[in-house]
Amino acid sequence: MRASRLVALLLHLQQRREATAAELAGLLEVSVRTIYRDVAALQAAGVPLWTEPGPRGGIRLLEGWRTNLDGLTADEAGVLFLSGAPGAAAELGLATTLAAAQVKVLATLPPELRARAGRIRERFHLDAPGWFHRDGPPEHLAPLADACWSDRRVDIRYRRSDREVTRRVDPLGLVCKAGTWYLVARHRGDLRTYRVSRVVGAAVRDERFERPAGFDLAATWTELSNEFDRSLLRATVRIRCSRLGVRLLPHFVDDAAAREAIAAAGEPDVDGWRELTLAVESEEVAASQLVALGAEIEVLEPLSLRAALAATGEAIARRNALGPAH
Repeated sequence: MRASRLVALLLHLQQRREATAAELAGLLEVSVRTIYRDVAALQAAGVPLWTEPGPRGGIRLLEGWRTNLDGLTADEAGVLFLSGAPGAAAELGLATTLAAAQVKVLATLPPELRARAGRIRERFHLDAPGWFHRDGPPEHLAPLADACWSDRRVDIRYRRSDREVTRRVDPLGLVCKAGTWYLVARHRGDLRTYRVSRVVGAAVRDERFERPAGFDLAATWTELSNEFDRSLLRATVRIRCSRLGVRLLPHFVDDAAAREAIAAAGEPDVDGWRELTLAVESEEVAASQLVALGAEIEVLEPLSLRAALAATGEAIARRNALGPAH
């Protein structure tokens, strides 16, 4: 573990030439004290590093010095060869580029590491699309990918559930989630997501745009996804849960909503039950989800949801009453 961290630290400094200890600690997820110990170890090994104190100081690597390490462990190289991983690259037109990178990596690895990379491919397969995902990329994925590469604006025609709309967007990135492609784009200053399979027309313009400073596609996608999940939760219900019910709740309703409700709940009563206010998509959806908790939950409000769960419980009791089966 430490050896990998030392290599990562060295390669980062080789690329940047200098960094603060706090920056390196955040990057490598260790303490600042650990960073200074690692720097001392590299210095002892002959790496020309030095530190400068003060607000403008940092850790520096001698200009022009480079390590002969290629920076890849066997497991890191093996990830490039995960069976099934080239699918998304192929849909973006990068299959040849990925194949060339794989050949170069194999050529630079020593025999024992080359064999381990091959074993990863033999033992692990990435199959991102769902069972019923159709073959082939969406029709307009290629021009949208080209626009992302070249930072050019795109006029898209987009099919919504109720109508078709036209948008001029700044394409910032493409995300493949469970085999489905989404475009993350800026429209009139707001970040939006568009399902690529619903794009019925895409005209890439000569006009270029300036990408937002520090834009992070992965972090932006996570934030937009969370916002979408929260937008579906349009109703709230008040419930009581036993200790077991509290533990099981995140497995049957929206995980983030359950954890927020539990965090905001009061202390348990003498029997260990807690009252929670839970965000749900609708009463009908909540009824289908909460019934899975059985006797570990009691609905307090709304009364219509309480009645729905009671009716479901009575039907289950009647259907499963002792006696001859039907």
